[in-house]
Amino acid sequence: MITVVGAGTGTPVAADALAGAELVVGGRRHLDAVRLPDGAERLVLGPLAPALDTIGAYVRAARPVTVLASGDPGFFGIVRALAERFGSGLLDVRPGVPSVAAAFARIGLPWDDAVVVSAHGRELRTAVNVCRAHPKVAVLTGPGAGPAELGAALGPGRILVVASALGDPVRERVERVTPAEAAARDWGTAVSVVVCLDGSRAPGGARTVAGPDARPPAWALDEAEFTHRDSMITKFEVRALALARLGPRLGDLVWDVGAGSGSVAVECARLGAAVVAVEKTADGVERIRANAAAHRVDVRVVHGAAPAALAELDDPDAVFVGGGGAELPAVVAACARRARRTVVVALAAVDRVPAARAALTGAGFSCAGVLLQSARLAPLPGEVTRLAAANPVFLLWGERPRASVEGVAQ
Repeated sequence: MITVVGAGTGTPVAADALAGAELVVGGRRHLDAVRLPDGAERLVLGPLAPALDTIGAYVRAARPVTVLASGDPGFFGIVRALAERFGSGLLDVRPGVPSVAAAFARIGLPWDDAVVVSAHGRELRTAVNVCRAHPKVAVLTGPGAGPAELGAALGPGRILVVASALGDPVRERVERVTPAEAAARDWGTAVSVVVCLDGSRAPGGARTVAGPDARPPAWALDEAEFTHRDSMITKFEVRALALARLGPRLGDLVWDVGAGSGSVAVECARLGAAVVAVEKTADGVERIRANAAAHRVDVRVVHGAAPAALAELDDPDAVFVGGGGAELPAVVAACARRARRTVVVALAAVDRVPAARAALTGAGFSCAGVLLQSARLAPLPGEVTRLAAANPVFLLWGERPRASVEGVAQ
């Protein structure tokens, strides 16, 4: 039997959890905080694979093992690895208070509406994108992915609550800082959780389901749901297929280049992605901001012309390119060089299709596309209906080969 005990965050280790253990495994601070049974071997956790091998030797010999872990070991913790290796039937899990629960308790906020993301041993960019997209996020930190790195990546517009050494009666600290203040400090290794808050989009109301808001009940919204100029907006039929090819999801960063009204940007944000909208006209910038506010999503708007305006942006997972003009091939090529997964291009002019397609294939993408032609039901006098044809639109999409995507993700 392997007894897995959640320690720290103010949770004491019960004596019976250690009684009879012949091997006690855990981080150095957890091991130092308990009295080991006489004769028990002590194993400080480092690389996980050798530790699992040692635990396996004790399990095969039917010798009892106790593993000490932080907080709730079933929440981004060692229970997953132990269950995969030895089976859940061999585990006696005794959870402590999760560090996320402790952090929110310290600042007096509920956390059933928070998104929790781990940056411990993982890419920081996912945590950053989640913090950009959602108003209440808890980030489990790790080396190279702490408050300083998170603050530097986020920029203004958020408040970070840094919870360090949770449960330690002497060293525990809970501090509210701006991203810039977080980026300027050396936080050491005691940080447990960073809570990222966007006060302008505070979640409201009682909850039935924990976690982020559910996916919206509808997408490819009608054009009337957005402010736009002279029908200069990606029509919902086109938007529906574009969203399907972009695949925006939690943790992604999406660019909407030549955003116009920002309808694609807003829809991607509603589906959980972090979004940057690039628009060269000042009135377009204001429309995008108004549409994002109306739909209660956070869209970062960059006022400038692509491709030059893309230079300082973080690399996206997916890109939507709208509009046209002579610079379109250069814009598509610049987006394709940076996109980790896919680029979708909407074009009204048939003349521009070959150059856009060449820009995608030239960047190593596989490329496909369709001509979308639709006719909507429209009323006529006498309570009859006609078909009103919409302007045809070409939609191209390029996808990076899967092996390349997996290589970038590493």
